Amino acid sequence: MTFSSFALPAGMRREHPELDIMVVYSLIIINKAGGLVYNRDFNNALNKVSVNDLLVLAGTFHGVHAITKSLTPSSLGIPSSQRTGIEVLESSHFRLTSFQTFTGTKFLLFTEPHQPNVDVIIRKVYELYADYVTKNPFYQLEMPIRCEAFDRHLLTYMRAR
Repeated sequence: MTFSSFALPAGMRREHPELDIMVVYSLIIINKAGGLVYNRDFNNALNKVSVNDLLVLAGTFHGVHAITKSLTPSSLGIPSSQRTGIEVLESSHFRLTSFQTFTGTKFLLFTEPHQPNVDVIIRKVYELYADYVTKNPFYQLEMPIRCEAFDRHLLTYMRAR
């Protein structure tokens, strides 16, 4: 499902749009219960968002995702197990792309509205997550992600694009 005409949350509005170098603004990872487990900003020109606002955003998106998943018209013939919920939210200022894994973890990627190949970027982020977070013997599923290897490889990938 795709929605448009939404404004960027106040905390994420760019202070200096002319300084936009990177087209990926930030990444948020939400666990299957709707809790925030990871967030990373890739553009220093963004206003800083408080942890409380990020928690509210994660919980709100989780609820909206569940509602939109149930709103898929049954006349389309899509089995309920294959309904996806909201995948892209677009505005004139940003695009929010969502990717949900089979375990229910959601990856939210904030990018420029016209950024090409966002699906490739978000799949690569998931690949890095699978390699450096889920294979980490010290990581417990559904808990906040504190993995230096993931941070390092994610930042390297985002800078190299």
